[in-house]
Amino acid sequence: MSLRSQLDELAAQFADAVVQAIRGSSLEELLGETGGAGTRGPGRPRAARVAVQDGAHGRRPGRLPRRSVEEIAAELERVVALVKKSKAGLRAEEIRAALKMQPKEMPRVLKEGLAAKVLKSKGQKRATTYTAS
Repeated sequence: MSLRSQLDELAAQFADAVVQAIRGSSLEELLGETGGAGTRGPGRPRAARVAVQDGAHGRRPGRLPRRSVEEIAAELERVVALVKKSKAGLRAEEIRAALKMQPKEMPRVLKEGLAAKVLKSKGQKRATTYTAS
């Protein structure tokens, strides 16, 4: 008898013995051995929810909640008031830092300000400065 066939036979015997042991035990014994029904099965584990302080709002990272038109208009008013104080204009990063806003909040507010023509922009990308119209 070759080594391979001996190993196959031993593996089959072991598998049969495991199946017989499981069949002969009660459900309570099985759940007691596996840790009960409260454990998660195979697959991806649950993510640990950690409250991360993000800016002054204390929100978790990820997608922002939907904002109403009124909320965006109020943020735009704050931005315009701040920009009016600066003669040379401010970059988006400076506005965000001064008003303690999240980076994700800025593009919509600035876009609305430019569309309503209450803000003017000069420059490109991160060098863009915003001034009040």
